[in-house]
Amino acid sequence: MTKIVVVYHSGYGHTAAQARAVAKGAERVAETEVILLDSDEAQQNWDSLNTADAIIFGSPTYMGSVSAQFKAFMDASSGIWFNRGWKDKVAAGFTTSASQSGDKLNTIIQLTIFAAQHGMIWVGNDLLPGNNSSAGSVNDLNRLGGFLGALAQANSDQGPDVAPLQSDLLTAEHLGERVASITTKIHG
Repeated sequence: MTKIVVVYHSGYGHTAAQARAVAKGAERVAETEVILLDSDEAQQNWDSLNTADAIIFGSPTYMGSVSAQFKAFMDASSGIWFNRGWKDKVAAGFTTSASQSGDKLNTIIQLTIFAAQHGMIWVGNDLLPGNNSSAGSVNDLNRLGGFLGALAQANSDQGPDVAPLQSDLLTAEHLGERVASITTKIHG
């Protein structure tokens, strides 16, 4: 059985929708157990993280970075970092912001560096960018063109029942499935 934990913070519900999509994708892979924890719950469940084969990190992009709540989770993992507790676990990440760019790439890079500091194996997005030609549309998977992780955009005046777009959630599902497949190959 492959065990994957999805750890996220969501201020307005958009990143939570993305986290559920990641988990849904991971659950498509046979013999995969997925645990979904917000960043506060994760700090009360270190054992779930420590026994996971993969951890997928998700944070909204606030002011070009992870949220303060997610950063608190990152900082709280320093004891695990010191003891190399997550070494060789598979890792991946996702983020959402209100702006088309919103400097989401910086958030994904921050998550990638965090995983690298823990000695984890990063899995990026394998989808070619969508919506980048006259034949493309906002309905394309990977419409925002992210390779390091799953990116989503959610209008600030719309709730999680409307945003992010379905294509962004399907991109997140794809990432979850990819991580579960690769984790099974590495740790199965």
